[in-house]
Amino acid sequence: MGLRFIFMLTRNDRTVADASQHLQTALSLGARHIGFKDIGLPTDQLKALNKAIQAHGATSYLEVVSLDSESEIVSARAAVDIGVDVLLGGTRVECVLPILQGSGIQYFPFPGRISGHPSVLEGSIEEIVQSAKAITAHEGVHGLDLLAYRSKEDVPALMKAVCAAVSKPVIMAGSIDTPERICVVKDVGAAGFTIGTAALDGRYPAIANDLPGQLEAIIRDTADLNKHLSPIHKESLTKAFSGVAGLGMPKVAGQINDVQLKLARFGGESTWSFRRNEDRLFFVHKGRLLMKFRDREEVLEDGEFIVVPHGVEYRPVALESVCDVLLIDSAGKIIQH
Repeated sequence: MGLRFIFMLTRNDRTVADASQHLQTALSLGARHIGFKDIGLPTDQLKALNKAIQAHGATSYLEVVSLDSESEIVSARAAVDIGVDVLLGGTRVECVLPILQGSGIQYFPFPGRISGHPSVLEGSIEEIVQSAKAITAHEGVHGLDLLAYRSKEDVPALMKAVCAAVSKPVIMAGSIDTPERICVVKDVGAAGFTIGTAALDGRYPAIANDLPGQLEAIIRDTADLNKHLSPIHKESLTKAFSGVAGLGMPKVAGQINDVQLKLARFGGESTWSFRRNEDRLFFVHKGRLLMKFRDREEVLEDGEFIVVPHGVEYRPVALESVCDVLLIDSAGKIIQH
């Protein structure tokens, strides 16, 4: 799985009042990971947000902002009641794990010492790393939620040290608002990152400062880092066939998994052929092709195709001087014609 962008419906560690409207924007743009805080909206509205997120096939996250044991326990119970997929934050693992047991919720607590609202990460890199090791040693902990950019330490060094010290995934949170910071998050080996206030306030570098423009830019930049952007552009079959010099071996024009697209130029009669294991498709782009079988003949006009199953003998014949045919065939195989 590539780097995960988690859009938080939050500002200053609170779920925003218009979270439902922003959620619809995020879902329409294909956001797959969406979270909110346990404060800012009533529980029934948080449940509605969670239901909408999951109904669209996205993963829901609740991030805890509690600063004492009692309120953290209340937040963990709220996570179970709301039914989120992932619980982020909190530091009192021993209190929370019994509550989450059997719920199916993944748990990513904060390493280090957390204080204030908005939350701040305190402690040296060494102290935070030791905390990360201790927390991830618990069986019910699935990963960490690291408030990296809320630390006064060297942030890239901190992220790298924590990711190197634990074998479980680490999500980076807090003040990630530029492509450069996302790139650093990717380079240190993090599993994902959260952005909330920066997108809602139009601070992420993008063509547009409104939320759709912000989310489009973040999703695009994340896809680029994950190498999920396609380098392939459309092609014209007519133009592609203009590059086929003459009769002979087919020219490979593209490949999909273990199947190749080949451009073949037929002239006259070919020899009888068959394959033991592979089917193939003949699509006539230009000209007329007679496909002879032992029991019948088929004439293919422009825009028509035929599948020749494996084990079937066949003989292609160009009914005009030249017939341009797109072959869909197993990679590395040679068509006899």
